[in-house]
This record gives sequence, structure tokens and C-alpha cells, in this order.
Amino acid sequence: MLDATACVLVTGFEPFDQDPLNPSWEVARALDGWVCEGVPVRALKLPCVFGLAAERLDQALREHRPQLVVGLGLATGRSEWQPERVAINCDDARIADNAGRQPIDTAVVPGGPAAYFSTLPIKAIVQALRASSLPASVSNSAGTFVCNHGFYALMHALATQPALAGARGGFVHVPCLPEQAARHPGVPSMALDTQVQALRVLLQTCLRVREDTRVTGGQIH
Repeated sequence: MLDATACVLVTGFEPFDQDPLNPSWEVARALDGWVCEGVPVRALKLPCVFGLAAERLDQALREHRPQLVVGLGLATGRSEWQPERVAINCDDARIADNAGRQPIDTAVVPGGPAAYFSTLPIKAIVQALRASSLPASVSNSAGTFVCNHGFYALMHALATQPALAGARGGFVHVPCLPEQAARHPGVPSMALDTQVQALRVLLQTCLRVREDTRVTGGQIH
């Protein structure tokens, strides 16, 4: 069983695809050491590498035994904070990762379930973010790159490791920073301070809400 004093773990990724920044890590590390609802927050930077990201995450889960885990990842082109609904057991890389690996139609966990649903209150998160004037919506696809890889590995660990029984977790895609958008005209962006505030609201919501709000979050396409 989880220790009552267990932390909140927030993960972000190192930069990838020749970009010097990754907002997921910049946002995560901004709240390292913050105490949310009486629970300390710990930030972890993950490598943008298939396999290694899951290994580093598993090490941190075993070390910290967090009660809540929120993974963050960059989704270039998205304009909102988007909690992901589902992680799929598939690595299918359009580009190579930071180690030059480019798996195609490979299982994240051989023999694992086809998918895991987030155990975060994703719709309550969207409501809370919007109530704080922060753009947000539910996403139904975390892709097939290292973000989904880490998301699936997280949910598999929470589902199969007895020491993590009761812990909740999920993944959120975040927009580019303005510095990135300046190099790629037309790409949506969100300021770092705004994204840090979004993470504060998200973590508070996760720790306060156990049963998600029953409102629509579906999409036609």
C-alpha cells in the first residue's frame, strides 16, 4: 500500500527533434518542491528515447512510490492543455528518437493489454482549467511516439506493481512555448507562466477530485 506521505511525481521530456527547448520539462521543473494540497511535488526529466524513458520512469516510481503521477509532453500544433484519455500498446515512430531509434508497429510492453485508460479526472481537469481561463480539452490520442510510450509504461506499472496499488496517473499534452513558435510561424503557443499555472490547477484538481465529472468530452473525428 502507498505511504500516506507519498509525493506527486510530474514528468517532462528532454528536447527532441533538434529543438533546444521542451516545455513539458520547463513546466514540470518549475514546480519541483512545491507542496500541493499538503503533498510535495517531485519533477523528473525523461529522455526522449524509446525503452530508456520507461526504464527511468520505473526507477522513479520504485524510489518515490508516488500517490499521483502526471506525465507531460509536447504536442506541436496544439493550442490547449489536453489530458489524454488512453494510452495504446504501440510504438510507431514517424521520426527517430534522440538515440536514433525508430520502432515500427512494436509493442510498448509485449503481451500487455491493448490499451490503458488514464485514471486522472480528465474532464474535471478540463473544467477546472477553463474556469481559470486556461484553454483545455480532452484528447483521445496520445500518438505513437515517446509520449504514448511513457504514458503506457506508466499505466502498466500502476496496474501491475503491488507497491503502487491505489496510485493514479495519466498524461497531458502541452503546447509550444512562444520561443518555439517564433521559429515556426503559425504554430500555436502558450507562455511558460501560463503553463505553470495550468499545472498548478491540474494537480490541485487531481488531488481534490476522486470521481470524474460526467460531461461530454467526445469528438466526432
